[in-house]
Amino acid sequence: MDATLHLAQDPKADALLGRSPFAALVGMLLDQQVPMEWAFKGPRTIADRLGADDLDAHDIAAQDPEDFAALLSEKPAVHRYPGSMAQRVQKLSRYLVEHYDGNAELVWKGVGDGPELLRRLEDLPGFGKQKAQIFLALLGKQLDVRPRGWREAAGAYGEDDAFRSVADITGPESLAKVRAHKQEMKAAAKAARAVKKA
Repeated sequence: MDATLHLAQDPKADALLGRSPFAALVGMLLDQQVPMEWAFKGPRTIADRLGADDLDAHDIAAQDPEDFAALLSEKPAVHRYPGSMAQRVQKLSRYLVEHYDGNAELVWKGVGDGPELLRRLEDLPGFGKQKAQIFLALLGKQLDVRPRGWREAAGAYGEDDAFRSVADITGPESLAKVRAHKQEMKAAAKAARAVKKA
């Protein structure tokens, strides 16, 4: 995998995401309850703290859980909830070691079609349907992983010019559009809750 991504809005962090399938999966895993850029900068921060150029699933799976949680908790913390996220990153790492020999790219390499790829992504620890669909859309839109039916399997996230998720971020302008879309969705959800209470 060798792509130019702009998810962290940081050249060094984005370079790692673009060349490392595992780093991209870890960034996606971290992308909840924190700003997108913070989440996708996480893999680079973890690698730096491990003294490595890249992230390795075997290495992370073998880390002592308390030490790894402490590593993610160092200031600035990798995530708002570094302890629980450390556990999730290790769980994902162990799953990849057990099922894909630690090679994250094998999750999608040679996959038959979009529904199969979606199933494989949903099987990953920490990946529900929405997160799996967003990552599938990222693979198709920016990483040239396009098995038959990938757009349909990605749902609304697979649509062209949707600006719904990280799959659509290619720079600061598209990031602003995605952020605006997310704010609209939050406002709509809040309004719907207010109507129910009334």
